[in-house]
Amino acid sequence: MRITQGTFSFLPELTDAQITRQLEYCLQKGWAIGVEYTDDPHPRNTFWEMHGNPMFDLRDAAGVLQEINDCRKTFPDQYIRVTAFDSTHGTESVVLSFIVNRPKEEPGFRLIRTEEPGRTLRYSIESYSVQARPEGTRYSGPSATR
Repeated sequence: MRITQGTFSFLPELTDAQITRQLEYCLQKGWAIGVEYTDDPHPRNTFWEMHGNPMFDLRDAAGVLQEINDCRKTFPDQYIRVTAFDSTHGTESVVLSFIVNRPKEEPGFRLIRTEEPGRTLRYSIESYSVQARPEGTRYSGPSATR
């Protein structure tokens, strides 16, 4: 199951050249860029871990790509996304985000059905990453739930 979050998520994976072009666009707009990672890509998990500090004063896409590659080396089996922030309105608002790295295997979510009185059924989704396994190992090994 391929997670589809952020801009470009329904397209094939972006190459580093395509990522660089998007970074250049963000920098031309004057947006600050951050690199984030997680192993819990649930749509309501908006607070991913920051890899370094947001790059408020960086104006070179190659420097941002280097940060992305450092994050890829450190967290190769996690989701990594780029976020661009616009501070012109007095707040840091995310105006663009896209995934630049995915785990080799994306097991996704499971559907949970709860039966309630009156034949009512309620459905919710749960990320496989909420299993009681250490971060970074929730998707691998023989005990991973499918």
